This record gives sequence, C-alpha cells and structure tokens, in this order.
Amino acid sequence: MKYTIPHYFEDFKCVAAECEDTCCAGWAIMIDEETLDKYKNMEGAFGNRLRNSIDWENGSFCQYEKRCVFLNDDNLCDLHLEAGEHMLCDTCRDYPRHMEEFEGVREGSLSLSCIEAAKLILGCKAPVQFISFEDDVEDEEYEDFDYLLYTKLSDAREKILKVLQNRDMDIMMRIGMVLELAQKMQDALDDGEIFRIDDILESFGEMEAALEFEKGLSKYRIGENEYCATMRKMFRVFSKLEVLKEDWPEYVKKAEFTLYADGQSAYESHRRSFHKMMGLKSSQYESWAVYLEQLMVYFVFTYFCGAVYDDNILGKMQTAVVSTILIQELAMARWLEQGKSLSFQEFVDIAHRVSREIEHSDVNLVRLEKICEKMPMFSTEELMRVVLSVILLEG
Repeated sequence: MKYTIPHYFEDFKCVAAECEDTCCAGWAIMIDEETLDKYKNMEGAFGNRLRNSIDWENGSFCQYEKRCVFLNDDNLCDLHLEAGEHMLCDTCRDYPRHMEEFEGVREGSLSLSCIEAAKLILGCKAPVQFISFEDDVEDEEYEDFDYLLYTKLSDAREKILKVLQNRDMDIMMRIGMVLELAQKMQDALDDGEIFRIDDILESFGEMEAALEFEKGLSKYRIGENEYCATMRKMFRVFSKLEVLKEDWPEYVKKAEFTLYADGQSAYESHRRSFHKMMGLKSSQYESWAVYLEQLMVYFVFTYFCGAVYDDNILGKMQTAVVSTILIQELAMARWLEQGKSLSFQEFVDIAHRVSREIEHSDVNLVRLEKICEKMPMFSTEELMRVVLSVILLEG
C-alpha cells in the first residue's frame, strides 16, 4: 500500500484538557463496528457504564449537554483513563488524522476542524511538502474503480499544488488559474474526452499560460456594489447547511450583520481598509497570502481526487475556493468587530469553526457541491470575478 501525507502530519500532538475547543463535544462521535463488539463484551462495573452510555441504534456515544458522556469535568476522557487507549474507537484514536482511500493508495491529512491541527496547517510558512512511502499491507481492490480517471486527477492535482505554491504569482491569480483548470477538465470529462486532459495539463502552469491568464484579468472586473451583493448572497450559503454546533447560526448571523448591515458603500470601504491594513494590498501581503495558500492546498489535497467517485471535478474545486473566500470574509468581520485587529490565533479559530460545520457532515459536503453546481453565482465565471477582484481593487 502506498501512503502520502503532508510533511507536518506527524507533528500533531493532542493537548487534551488544555484544548480550547474539545473534539469530544458538539457533535456525535461514531463508533466502528469492531469497537462496538468490544464494548458489548467488556466486563465489570465500567463495562456496564460503557454499555449504558452508547446510543446503540445510531452507533455513537451518548451526550450530556452536547458533551460526550465520558468527557469529565477536567475535559479528559474517562474511557481512556479507566480502560486505556486500546479501548478507544477508531474515531477517537485517529482524529484529527483523516484518511482518503483509493485503490492502492491512502492519503493522510490533519483535519482543519481541530484547532491544534489548524495551527499546524495555517502556521506552516513554507510550501507544504508531501511525503510518500509504502508498506507491506496488501492493496484493497475497489469494484468499478476508474483508475484512468484517478491517474488524470492525481497528475492534475500535482500541477495544481505546484501552481498554488508558486509565490512569484499573486495568490488570487493562482486560485483563479486552478479554478479555470478544473472547469476545462470538467468540460473534457463531460464530453467523454478524458485524454483531452493531457493536453490541458501540458500547458497549465507554464509561464506563457500564466502571462496569458494575467492579460485577460480585466474581463473579470466587477463593480463594487455588485461585489457586495454577490458576497452577501454567498455568505448566506451558511444558512443552507446542516447545523452541527449550537452557537454556529448566531456566530454567522453576527458576522453577516457586521459586514453588510450598513450597506454597500460602507462594506466596500471596510474591504479596502482590510486589504490595505492587513490583507492582500498591505505590507502583510506575504503572511495573508500564505494563509490562503495553505487553505487551498489543504482543501485540494484532501478532496480533489475524490472526484474519481462522482466525476465532479469542478465541484471539488468550487468547494475549495468558496470555503477559502468565506473564511476570509469571516476574518474581515472579526477584524471589524475587534476595532480593526486580527491575530493569527483568531484566524485559526475562524478556519476551524468553518471546517467543523462543513467537513464533519457528509450532508454539508454534498450540499455545498450541489449549491455550487446549481446557483449561477458559483459558476466559474462568477467565482473568477470574486476571486480576482482584489487584484483589480484600486485605492
């Protein structure tokens, strides 16, 4: 079996009771079948407590006031303390380590939804390196696995990551280029011309292609009022998703009011100030661009090749772009709420909150892709206008 992981994968260490947002609260913790069998057969008083603390119908731990019943007052796990690490279920043992599986390949990542993992992901100043290695585990065979498509996706992702990490180009131009590539790949796949992808990839990322892309930026210019209206509509996507954490709707509602309540002119003034003071038009451009780069690299590495299972290449890229844009928008809201101040830790908190709501619900992941597919404002052309607007922003 071949494995691929980002270079910081093994650096993660759980801080347990010191965690600012414990993973043992706020969502259902699912238990794998093998561990459920172990729990059924555990003897003694703790075995009785264990069996009485499981929702057997749904295969998850029961909760008390939205906290796992085994999470004690010190924010430590009684199950781990009493029975040992070997009695933890796969979810508790592995999180925030996440594994995407393909035929003959397993790809590991850390989940942005864990605040400590998010610090590693977003605090990584150098371009992420991906390490591959093999072991003697026998490859699993997947029925109807489209290995040809997987190869094309894997080749494309390698080039996409290279472009996203090319710091000689503006970060928003990099994002625009990979979005355009995903559209071309989707068109080729929809037309039944998968080998056309080879020609698309051959020129992608080359200097001439980048210069040609840059020449055409002016066609994506968007008016200030139109931009504000588009972002407000995009922001409301949050309200169309399944709620995982109780405080999320109020959190989003407050940010929306902060950003848009005073109208388009005020919003545009705030946006200009934000980018001039700490964003993509400021002396801190390099730091901010790295945050956006790491977000895009994270989403693309984790999800892009999953298109082998549903043929939705463009949807995977749209989800990455929209998630990155909305995290930046929430960051601007927090910056305004705090008198035009935003720390790295606060940006990490925003990113991990968004990840908790979107990535930990299969319903939300699918729903967001469907929304991107059906709503005109998420078309490639409209998203390009939003993405590239900062490059064209004047004053």
